[in-house]
Amino acid sequence: MHIVEGFLPVRHAIGWTVAALPFVAVSARAVSRRVNAEPAQRMRLAASGAFVLLLSSLKLPSLAGSSAHPTGTGLGSVLVGQACMPVMAGLVLLFQAVVLAHGGLTTWGANVFSLGVVGPWVAIGTFRLAERVGASPPLAVGVAAACADLATYACTAMQLAWAFPGATGVTDAFVRFALVFGVTQLPLAALEGVFSAAVWKSIAPLSGRRPALA
Repeated sequence: MHIVEGFLPVRHAIGWTVAALPFVAVSARAVSRRVNAEPAQRMRLAASGAFVLLLSSLKLPSLAGSSAHPTGTGLGSVLVGQACMPVMAGLVLLFQAVVLAHGGLTTWGANVFSLGVVGPWVAIGTFRLAERVGASPPLAVGVAAACADLATYACTAMQLAWAFPGATGVTDAFVRFALVFGVTQLPLAALEGVFSAAVWKSIAPLSGRRPALA
């Protein structure tokens, strides 16, 4: 999912950074309010950030200019709320760009938007819908995590299609990018869903309360 350093045209890199920064700023305030109101939330926030770092660092080769890996944002969105995820994704992506040479500084905004904004909102919407139709909490978490993963990659495919539409236009470019991503991402999304459900099932009894969805 991470678009590598220097791959996007300058105006796209700047545009996505401008688009992502307000979400990161609002997210930072949400995290601060959450911690001040309930210091015990620090553990959930730390666990959610660590989960994103762990899963998104398990990269596989994919299209030129990107990589394939799980995202980890689905579980975090259920545990601490989607509003807290942009700043955590931003910190994870900054660490990976500087220390692991994974992603990049110039593509940070684009990667934050797909990983920290689109994925978490899809996750929480899917989770609520799954609960509404009667899915068990572990199943709802698993479906949310898988859908967040796929939504993140769909966003990345669109970002690349906008940057490199080719002769046939953005729509055809998006389809091509999405089809190639799908080869690795469909099984990864399914695995992330199963793993996230198992993790949620193991940690839910420890908190003794419903996840915060704010």
